Order: sequence, then C-alpha cells, then structure tokens
Amino acid sequence: MKTVIQVPEPWNAISELFVALGDAHRQRILLSFEKNERLTILQVVESSQLSRTAVTHHLKVLERGGALQSEKIGREVYFWVNKSLMQQALQNVLDYIKDEI
Repeated sequence: MKTVIQVPEPWNAISELFVALGDAHRQRILLSFEKNERLTILQVVESSQLSRTAVTHHLKVLERGGALQSEKIGREVYFWVNKSLMQQALQNVLDYIKDEI
C-alpha cells in the first residue's frame, strides 16, 4: 500500500499564495506596483490590458492568497504588496527544502 504524502506544515498556510502567483495576469499586476506603492483598482486597470471586472477578480485572488493587502479610504480601495507575508512564505518553503529534502 502506498503512503499518502502529507503537505508540510509550513506550506499549509501558503497554498493560496501559490495559487495567486500561478497566473501570468496576476504576476503582471504584482509587478505593476512600485516599492511601497498603494494603487486603486482604477490605477491597476490603467496599467493593464484587462477589463475592470477581470482586474477586480485578480486583485481579490491576490488578496485572498496574501500577496496583497487592502484598505478602503472613502470610496476608494487601495491595494499594496504584502511583502513580509510573501517573503516569510517563500522562506518557509526554502527552509523546508534545505532541511528536509
């Protein structure tokens, strides 16, 4: 009987991040942010070839995965890269690979 492989504990919290980063449109959206920059949905749409609806969807996936954070100020929602979460998530994977594989 074959053993079922368990996902390493440090990876459990980051599967959604990997899903979010696994799409070229979302990668381009992330790359559109300058260091410490906050952008509105409209600003992201202006730098994209996607519709507002598509950008909104991708921003939600990036936020759910932890790659972006957001804050509503007045009528606008501002997004920014969650650099610390992404660094920690990727470091967890690198540490696991270094120590366990």
